[in-house]
Amino acid sequence: MNANKIKIGISIGDINGIGPEIILKTFSDLRMIDFCTPILYASSKVVSFYKKNLELPDFNFQQIKSPSEANEKRFNLINCWEEEIKIEPGKANSDNGKFTFKSLESATQDLKDGLLDALVTAPIDKHSIQSADFKFAGHTEYLQEKLGGSDSLMLLCSDELKIGVVTGHIPLAEVAKKLNQELIEKKINLMHDSLKVDFGITRPKIAVLGLNPHAGDKGVIGNEELDMIIPVIESLKNQKKLIFGPYPSDGFFGNGLYKQFDGVMAMYHDQGLIPFKTISFNHGVNYTAGLDFVRTSPDHGTAYDIAGKNEASLSSFREAIYMAVSIIKKRKEFSELTAHPLKINKLTRERGH
Repeated sequence: MNANKIKIGISIGDINGIGPEIILKTFSDLRMIDFCTPILYASSKVVSFYKKNLELPDFNFQQIKSPSEANEKRFNLINCWEEEIKIEPGKANSDNGKFTFKSLESATQDLKDGLLDALVTAPIDKHSIQSADFKFAGHTEYLQEKLGGSDSLMLLCSDELKIGVVTGHIPLAEVAKKLNQELIEKKINLMHDSLKVDFGITRPKIAVLGLNPHAGDKGVIGNEELDMIIPVIESLKNQKKLIFGPYPSDGFFGNGLYKQFDGVMAMYHDQGLIPFKTISFNHGVNYTAGLDFVRTSPDHGTAYDIAGKNEASLSSFREAIYMAVSIIKKRKEFSELTAHPLKINKLTRERGH
């Protein structure tokens, strides 16, 4: 891309949630526009409503038709619809789900077409967005299909912890049925590669959690560890990868063992997200690893209970912007290093590996 600064596409998320608030308030700080070129996919009517609602008279934006027209010194807006829309902060509204989808669809297509460097998605209401066009459990599944990824990994990231999940948005009753050696190995490898390429960690050290209480207690409380998880760990160790476990998740987080690892692989959604949000809530980032494209999002939902009250924390959304820019730069750095193997050897020596 020809632009000097990284272009970040932003989907509006649920219009009645806190998405519009955290977006506008984040970019009311003009230092953020020095950091990247933001392009919001929404409607000028929605932006104007929240500009007034949040009392942001000095917030200005420029309407454009394509990312190629983006002004690097302004907050840019692409109108995805012209229809009148009923905006009721704090209220779930299935009629508004189609506008949530229009924003996401347009931004995703521009990302796929190479018009954006990265995509940051504001929170959606997974129920109201459902339609004939959107039959997905969440952003991750939609983006994997639309962006042509053979697989992806939901990776929750903060300075304290990076944790992925083998199974994502599926019922708990289906988790054990879904797990198998191939899937577990694939997800661990996705994390391993992402930590190297996207986060610049030369030799990632990864912990793997068990599925059952006490990590199965040698088969006393389930056989998934013996039959699936341990064989994968041993196989990856034979490939000279630093993979350890399986660890009982309660003690692993209770005694702070997670601090000794670059990444942690959980077996299911809540096993990973409960400790992550306990440790890093409101400043963590949800990253879709494993795609050719960069997508991040804040680690929280629509927060209807505080929507429109000017109370939402900007930290997680702001960190999602920072991380998107950082990953773009790390990928470029990795690409340049792999093109010059001597640089990789030098970097490895410097990092003590």
